[in-house]
Amino acid sequence: MICPPRLACIFIALSLIISGCSNSDIQPSSSPSPEPTSSVPEPPPPLQLGLADPETVANSQIETYLSQLGAPTVSQGVWIQTQDTLLANHQGTIPLPAASITKVATSLAVLKKLGPDHRFETKIGYIGTLQNGELNGDLVIEGGADPFFVWEDAIALGNLLNQNGIRNVSGNLIVVGPFYMNYEPDPVTSGTLLQQGLDHTRWPAEAQTQYQTLPADTAKPEVAIAGNIQTAASRPDQVKPLIQHRSLPVAELLKKMNQYSNNAMSEMLAEYVGGATQVAQMAAQEAGVPSQEIQLINGSGLGVDNRISPRAACGMFQAIAHLLHLQEMTIADIFAVIGTDPGVHNERPLPQKFVMKSGTLNRVSSIAGALPTKNQGVIWFAVINGEGNVDQFRAQQETLLQNLMQSWGTTNKTFDLITANPTRQNLTTTSKIVLSN
Repeated sequence: MICPPRLACIFIALSLIISGCSNSDIQPSSSPSPEPTSSVPEPPPPLQLGLADPETVANSQIETYLSQLGAPTVSQGVWIQTQDTLLANHQGTIPLPAASITKVATSLAVLKKLGPDHRFETKIGYIGTLQNGELNGDLVIEGGADPFFVWEDAIALGNLLNQNGIRNVSGNLIVVGPFYMNYEPDPVTSGTLLQQGLDHTRWPAEAQTQYQTLPADTAKPEVAIAGNIQTAASRPDQVKPLIQHRSLPVAELLKKMNQYSNNAMSEMLAEYVGGATQVAQMAAQEAGVPSQEIQLINGSGLGVDNRISPRAACGMFQAIAHLLHLQEMTIADIFAVIGTDPGVHNERPLPQKFVMKSGTLNRVSSIAGALPTKNQGVIWFAVINGEGNVDQFRAQQETLLQNLMQSWGTTNKTFDLITANPTRQNLTTTSKIVLSN
């Protein structure tokens, strides 16, 4: 499937291994409501029994929901709460195969460690001499673990090299460090793709297609590299800096990762912040749940050994809301909003303004996020279904959510916790390529 483009207008790329998982217009939010100011939020207090009406509604709907799944109840988990009141719970503290809800844990760990404004830097330099459009030596690309470096970035780099007089490289392309292109983790493969992207005469069909989506006046680069792709563990001392390429901000990367449930991006980001075990530990601490409620083997959710409890899923969303509040952002800045954002959820009849993440594996379907309601305010919601028919799970999830919304009421009100900040978004949606000093 062809990846949507990104550079001048934020082109979105789908991973070749997207998991089958996982938007009413968002209005600018008013000044944020008070939030805890400590860098690590205290674990949430024990939830109190809900008011009779909302609790009765939720539990009645959950009872009906579970009876219609056609799957063993021991493999199902539900947790529904307001900010501090539990409304419904079925095995809510039991870690279950969570599929791409795992990406919520990865998002939380990345935000905690890097912050929403962090950008990954890719550096381009050379060894040798430049004369009359010829680089007599090697071109060096020093990767900075950018998980969203794609054809459009290579085209932009090639054009900038041309603008600086480089059209031919007599030597090799040397790849240093974690350089990924088109989600390929192998440096030789990524280097080969970059070599093609820098020279339009070597573009494969996919690059040609992506070029057609760029502005009409975009030049076609021609940087011919005569040598081979080589790798190096560290940057050679004699490299002369030439160009710096900065990724989109982390918040924007996470938004695209979550909209399209990009497995490769999530695993690259998880590895960058310490790996699956570290992600699980950070996520549990930030969510205020016992560590056994988040058990991960990777950062994407591929595999039934990635287990998360529904309570932990809600806690992670709340923890992300806290971290982003400090930056005048909300969960809607990094997760899909139904009725507004495109993504893998496009064909699902889910409630409008639901800020969500979903996930799917063989016989597993999960969905979690925040619902804006008229009568109960923001509802934090997580359902994990296993050992049954995925299509049936999805249909019942959709019915459950729509029934709950009918009971609690839809609203046009904006909520500071879950309303995207358009001003903030406009400041963080462009990548940056600059000449090195």
